[in-house]
Amino acid sequence: MTWTIAPEPSGSPVAAALWRDYYTEVSDRWYLLHEGRRTDPAELEREIAARTWEELTPPRGQLLVGRYDGEPGGCAGVLLLHAGTAELKRVFVREELRGRGGAALLVRAAEEAARALGATRMILDTRGDLVEARALYARLGYAETDAHNDEPYADHWFARELS
Repeated sequence: MTWTIAPEPSGSPVAAALWRDYYTEVSDRWYLLHEGRRTDPAELEREIAARTWEELTPPRGQLLVGRYDGEPGGCAGVLLLHAGTAELKRVFVREELRGRGGAALLVRAAEEAARALGATRMILDTRGDLVEARALYARLGYAETDAHNDEPYADHWFARELS
């Protein structure tokens, strides 16, 4: 069984399912840590409806989907912010597929997509409680930097030169 990574249309049912899984997990983790509860279902539905993958569409972005043994198992997005700099977005691997190398493959594929969009540098933000993500980025050569945005849930920022 192996991973394959390929571009995915931002409005596809696969993208919608992965966005739901991603948002549910990161939202639930935040609420469990800070309020001892899972995300309110009504709030979850509002946020899912309000945020889309549209920004991750060429020529300014790219959504990538990782399939494990042919089944959608993860995603990563790239958004070109300005000449030379892209942002890594929404890196996610479904829980049952973690530990099989998919996250690193998705990040590396996102770096290739960023290069194809003209980027020479990749930046990203994440949260302190997403310790697995922070470890992944450090392992892949990303260095923690000063804040590059004012995202309300971000408290760690990383960057990497794309060679």
